[in-house]
Amino acid sequence: MIRKTFYTNCLLFLFLSIVATGQTVKNELKITPITTDFYVYSSYKMFGTKKQDANAMYVVTTAGVVLIDSPWDDFPYQNLLDSIESRHHKKVIMAIATHSHEDRTSGLDFYKQHGIKTYTTNLTDKISIKKNQPRAQFLIQKDTVFTVGDKTFETYYAGSGHTKDNIVIWFNDQKVLYGGCLVKSIDARDLEYVGEANVPQWPKTIKKVQAKFQDPKYIITGHHDWTSTKALDHTLYLLEENNKKRK
Repeated sequence: MIRKTFYTNCLLFLFLSIVATGQTVKNELKITPITTDFYVYSSYKMFGTKKQDANAMYVVTTAGVVLIDSPWDDFPYQNLLDSIESRHHKKVIMAIATHSHEDRTSGLDFYKQHGIKTYTTNLTDKISIKKNQPRAQFLIQKDTVFTVGDKTFETYYAGSGHTKDNIVIWFNDQKVLYGGCLVKSIDARDLEYVGEANVPQWPKTIKKVQAKFQDPKYIITGHHDWTSTKALDHTLYLLEENNKKRK
C-alpha cells in the first residue's frame, strides 16, 4: 500500500510539473536586439516533452512598430504588444505573416481587433481559408516594397520550400534578411517538419534568395539559433543530405 501510494504521488508530481512547465512556456517571451531598431522575439510551445521555439521579428520605425510573424497560437498576444510599447514607447501598427503555419498567422485576428494593419500574400490567404485559420485584412498580390516611417523593406516570394507559400523579407539599408521557416538554422540537423514542404523545389528557392539578396549581415531563421550568416548555405547542405538519404 505504501509503495502504491508513493508511486501514485510520483506520477501526480510528474504530471503537475509538466502542466506547470506548459503554463510557463505559454507566457515565455524572449526579446533579443539584432541591430539598431531590429529585434528578434521568440515564443515557446511544448510538444509532449519537447520545448519548441519560434523566432519572429519586429522593427521600430519613426511611424510605429512593424511585426513580422506571430508567436505560437496559445501565446497571450497582448503581452507582446505591451512589452514592445513599454520598451520603445511606440505602438505596433503593422503585422505581416510570412506563411500559413500557426506560429506565423495565429495572432492576425487579435491584431486586427486592435487596429493593427495585417498582411499576408494571396497564396497564404487561400491556405488559411482552407484551414480555417486567422486571415489578414490586406493581401499582398505580388512582391512589394513597403516604406513605414524611416524603414523600407521588400517582400519576396522565391518559390515553394518549407511550405508552398513561404516568403522572405529584405531590409536593404540594414542588410537584414528575414528568412522565416524557409531558412534552416545553423543548429538544425535535418529539415524537421516537411509535411507541407516541396523538398525538390526548395534548393532552387534558396538559390534564388541568395542571388537576389547578396551579402546579408543578418539572417533570421524561423526556429533555433539565428546568429549565423551561413544559414542559407546550411539549408542547402541539409537539402543535399536529405536527397542522398532518399536515393
